[in-house]
Amino acid sequence: MATCPPYPTQPSGPAPVGGRPRHAHWWQRRRVRYGAVAALLALSGLVILALVRRQTGTEGFLVGLGLAVLPVPLLIAAFRWLDRVDPSPWRNMLFAFAWGACAAALIAIVANSFATKWIATATADPTSADTLGATVIAPVVEESAKAAAVLLIFLFRRRDFTGIVDGVVIAGVTATGFAFTENILYLGTAFGTDQMTGGRGIASVTAATFFVRVVMSPFAHPLFTVLTGIGFGIAALSGERRPLRRLLLPPAGLLLAMGMHAFWNGSSTFGEYGFFAVYGAFMVPAFGLLTWLVIWTRQRELRAIREELPAYAAAGWLTPAEPFALGSMRARRLARDYAGHHLGKPAARTVAQYEAYATSLAFLRRRGRLGRAGADFVVRERELLHELWRRREVAQPALDYAARMTAPPVRVVAPPWPVYGVYGQPHGHGPHGHGLPGPVAPYPAGPYNPYWTQS
Repeated sequence: MATCPPYPTQPSGPAPVGGRPRHAHWWQRRRVRYGAVAALLALSGLVILALVRRQTGTEGFLVGLGLAVLPVPLLIAAFRWLDRVDPSPWRNMLFAFAWGACAAALIAIVANSFATKWIATATADPTSADTLGATVIAPVVEESAKAAAVLLIFLFRRRDFTGIVDGVVIAGVTATGFAFTENILYLGTAFGTDQMTGGRGIASVTAATFFVRVVMSPFAHPLFTVLTGIGFGIAALSGERRPLRRLLLPPAGLLLAMGMHAFWNGSSTFGEYGFFAVYGAFMVPAFGLLTWLVIWTRQRELRAIREELPAYAAAGWLTPAEPFALGSMRARRLARDYAGHHLGKPAARTVAQYEAYATSLAFLRRRGRLGRAGADFVVRERELLHELWRRREVAQPALDYAARMTAPPVRVVAPPWPVYGVYGQPHGHGPHGHGLPGPVAPYPAGPYNPYWTQS
């Protein structure tokens, strides 16, 4: 556990920069680890591609692929929007999507098929085996396979996993990848069925499958796995003094995800209208509730930025206007646009990096203030401050401009006595009969006053 001083002082030298040991073994090198993970995911992708294509046929696979890809950009964009305050690195997002689409899907297909066949052989009742496989086996296997991606990022990319929003985004992107592969299988199989039965148009099995899986419930798999992500996110917020909470919350979220998944899969057995009843009375409200929770959490993150960064402004690391600007999504966007318009796209990227580092610094300080930071708090703080200091010449003017443009207007009340030249009083009628040089601001603004507005 580490704590933070009320006003961090500027170090005399550059911040220490971490890196791998000079004589690290070959398996400890970052490129080797990344290469091994990429090879594993690529191999899983090739195997799952072969399995799906064998089951759907080439034509069915292409049709399923074309239809299944439609909701993916929308879902990814929604999760990136939720993650705008402290964006996760793209490599984490790519890993999560690839794990869901390749590794998790492969585990699910193999395990579900094996379990269902074993139950059918043991009970001599294929129909009951399919029902049991869909309502019990599939939720356990699929949610566990998807949760593995969240666990890996939680363990090995801990600096990027700081709260509930991070857990929601990683879990949601993983589930989006899984649903993408699963939709290829279902839609391709439906197309093959229509080819054999002659189904066409709205009455076809393909159209019905597309409507249920892509139009009505593209959020189903992300919704289940997000519960696991929330469990990991709350565990990330828990301090070292609460090891039991950190240990129990992720499995609790996983169990909730499995339960919701099983309830959704079992809705088809609740009668003719069971599916629509569960969809309207349970899935849609749950989706709305979780969406509200994530947006509320994001607003708390913005408030934490405005509360934690003034300590660095008092120490001279930031200008007084920056905490206000960095705690407003509109001001952050204006700062990037301002830098890009005046200095080009590299400057806009520099401002975006500055905003990301400042956000990480605010979250780090909040964890330190609450006693939840790790032993590397001081080293990490110095690293982040060093990154900010390198970019201050480009970023600080842009953020100061954005703060002035987005600051709430200050109400100005006219004094009860006449003031010539301001508040609409006529010029040239001063007490000595000579004019004043135009309107004068009653309270001249300092160079970094975020609440200054021109009169």
